[in-house]
Amino acid sequence: MKDRLINQFKEQFGREPEFISRAPGRIEFIGNHTDYNKGTVLGASLDLCVWVAIASRKDNIRNFYTYDLTKRVTVESKTYDSLQGTQSWVNYPLGVLVAMRESKLKLPEGFDYMVISNLPMGAGLSSSAAIELSSTLAFLALTGQSVSREDLVKLAKYAENNFVGVPCGILDQGVSGFGKKDHLVFIDCAGPRFETIPLPLKTHFWVFNTHTKHALVDGLYATRHKECMDAAKALGVNYLVEATAELLDNHKTALTLNSYKRAFHVIEEIKRVGNMIDALKQSDLRKIGVLLNESHRSSRVYFENSTPELDFIVSALSEQSQVYGARLTGGGFGGAVMALTSNNYSQELADKIATLYSERFGSKLEIIHTITGDGAALI
Repeated sequence: MKDRLINQFKEQFGREPEFISRAPGRIEFIGNHTDYNKGTVLGASLDLCVWVAIASRKDNIRNFYTYDLTKRVTVESKTYDSLQGTQSWVNYPLGVLVAMRESKLKLPEGFDYMVISNLPMGAGLSSSAAIELSSTLAFLALTGQSVSREDLVKLAKYAENNFVGVPCGILDQGVSGFGKKDHLVFIDCAGPRFETIPLPLKTHFWVFNTHTKHALVDGLYATRHKECMDAAKALGVNYLVEATAELLDNHKTALTLNSYKRAFHVIEEIKRVGNMIDALKQSDLRKIGVLLNESHRSSRVYFENSTPELDFIVSALSEQSQVYGARLTGGGFGGAVMALTSNNYSQELADKIATLYSERFGSKLEIIHTITGDGAALI
């Protein structure tokens, strides 16, 4: 990818980039919608990444270019207006610049910027966090600055929350920033606090991307966020991480049905994260699979962010003996299913799922076989 990016940068801008950065996508392993509720979550950074190349300009022009969309977007250095339509992808790096400005960091003035990716967009693998982190590293390098890994994650999250407008928690940026090959990233979102936990050997990730709608800005994510905050208020706590199943049961009549269901999911999901850590430390693959399946059922029944397509895939995967467990990954409302499998799981088995899916829904299923990778870095 690095050589391809350099060649495409030279083709577009007539010179080589000064800096190159990359940041991985992530799989939400378990902890669905627990992050902004200040709970705990486990994620894996992938070997699929967003790559950014950048070089400074002497004028005040900022050129943004993505080879996939084959169109340059040019803005002046003093312009921070949100962009719409086919130019809206530029809001991610623009949001990072706003975050840097708010943090009193030096901003690059004019520059040429190019992004390429082998990370599927809209698949629940958090391509948005990857472009934010890789952009942050590129802008910092261009201005001769560095920040802690924690602050790097905070800058990217600020861009997502306050400029792009998605009220996500720390999961996406945290996993992409702190990822480590052959490990999961554990995040205590109340801190936040980050640590890595080894994955059992000889396990693989297979992602089944439905290409159904996964646009979080359209309001579904924000609605779930509000329902959780409403539930916490009704329970008399700041965030749902502070609530217990007993507290929820005692205040059931004070909550709307939806807020009750969202709170039930979050409280139980946080418990599952704790149980998952124990299972990981014991390399108990059977228990790990059970917890993954339980997580999906809770997302489907109580958080209601699954879809018929995702449910069908999880059900079909449960019939395959080389699959330990499967669940939706990411915000939901479409996107992808993640399966944790043995190293004997094959493309042939994955293709069987795709065939069943096509027969049921009449559309093609994208299959992504991936492993863990290291977190965001300058190259």
